[in-house]
Amino acid sequence: MSRQVIARTAPPQTSPALRAWAQLLRGHAAATRLLSAELSEHGLTINDYEALVLLSQAEGERLKRVELARLLVLTPSGVTRLLEGLEAAGLVERAACPSDLRIVYAQLTELGRERLSTASCGHVGSVRALFEEYLSDDELETLATLLERLPCSER
Repeated sequence: MSRQVIARTAPPQTSPALRAWAQLLRGHAAATRLLSAELSEHGLTINDYEALVLLSQAEGERLKRVELARLLVLTPSGVTRLLEGLEAAGLVERAACPSDLRIVYAQLTELGRERLSTASCGHVGSVRALFEEYLSDDELETLATLLERLPCSER
């Protein structure tokens, strides 16, 4: 019996909140496996990709490291490890704030822009294909609106 069938035959006493939580976890895990494999062909993880996207969208293509950690929902040590890998690959560089030397920025490099552009071609298409295979445009709009209500989803 497939997981999808098992989930649909959950005991009647299972609350909608618990069903939603279980399906969110399963969907996230399945999507992460699928999309991680594709991004690995570009030498990126999902967190790497998301960090590059956020930096590319920021003013001056840079963010304070603490702000990047908040947007990625990572701890300070987690974002440090992530940025160390991106810096070692030449995709991101440290940038100092001229007015306050205590502030350190993560800044996208030219190589980072190129890698993001190359990876985005396939990644964006894969995300769309994955969701559009199972959900209509109206359902996707509803899902996006509902998920935006959850904590840590503001961007």
